[in-house]
Amino acid sequence: MILFSLVCSREHGFEGWFKDGAAYESQAALGDIICPVCGDHQIRKAPMAPCVHTGKAVAAVPAEVLREAMVEVRRVIEENCTDVGAAFPTEARRMHYGEIEDRPIYGQATAKDVQELAEEGVEVVALPWMRRQDG
Repeated sequence: MILFSLVCSREHGFEGWFKDGAAYESQAALGDIICPVCGDHQIRKAPMAPCVHTGKAVAAVPAEVLREAMVEVRRVIEENCTDVGAAFPTEARRMHYGEIEDRPIYGQATAKDVQELAEEGVEVVALPWMRRQDG
């Protein structure tokens, strides 16, 4: 496996793991790599420094800690935002163009929807969504 620093055409930086350099090239050529910030498919490698191991082990964050953090993110969003479900792209556009009053919302959107919203200048971010443990 190899780690690459990547950047989209809107200059959002992120990292990606690939089997090898050829796997990255193939996925990039097919447009299979998507910016996690805006959904852009125009991805290129960014300059990066090599990873030098110093012999000191870096403690991994336990999976349970990550899960708890994502559950907390969901709780905060649900407490402070309106769930507009599949109408998210439409509602976000209506707010962006001043057709309705701004308010914090969340809902579902495809990668294509996210990309189109970003291209229109709508501030949007795709987040992983933890399933509820209570049903």
